[in-house]
Amino acid sequence: MSRIGRAPIAIPEGVKVDVKGNVVSVKGPKGELSRELHKDMIIEVANGEILVKRPTEEKQHKSLHGLTRSLIANMVTGVTKGFQKNLEIAGVGYRAAKQGNKLVLTLGYSHPVEVEQPKGLDIQVPAPTKIIVSGINKEQVGAMAAQIRGYREPEPYKGKGIKYEGEYIRRKVGKTGGKGKK
Repeated sequence: MSRIGRAPIAIPEGVKVDVKGNVVSVKGPKGELSRELHKDMIIEVANGEILVKRPTEEKQHKSLHGLTRSLIANMVTGVTKGFQKNLEIAGVGYRAAKQGNKLVLTLGYSHPVEVEQPKGLDIQVPAPTKIIVSGINKEQVGAMAAQIRGYREPEPYKGKGIKYEGEYIRRKVGKTGGKGKK
């Protein structure tokens, strides 16, 4: 039995969970999320908890069991606490700024990179070298942070680029001034 799948999900106060077949809707103080999950999984709401059960011991059902439970748990966490990814910019002249609902990145290209803020996400720039992406949907927050990081991934020689907060960049040694041809 899946350790993750069999753990019940506690429903916090102020959160309303509605299950109609394989569609789960979670409504909380930060917003509302709805998701269609796999039709084979059995989702029950009882005694202030959400339980996910699998119909058989097939390999596919075993793998879907933990996934379904994690997706529902992330929805409950999202509508209560929300999710956040912090990005750091390193490099001379590299900076970020917020102009209306656009994120403008200066990353050493011949032009600034403009990123439109998607609906349901909040992008903040507390300092020119810090970007905070937050929202209630974990997938959207992670995808937006990865998209921003992808505009200038950190390089291993000088460490310049956009990285996640706390991410370790493995550094490489550059060229050495060895002896030339004689």
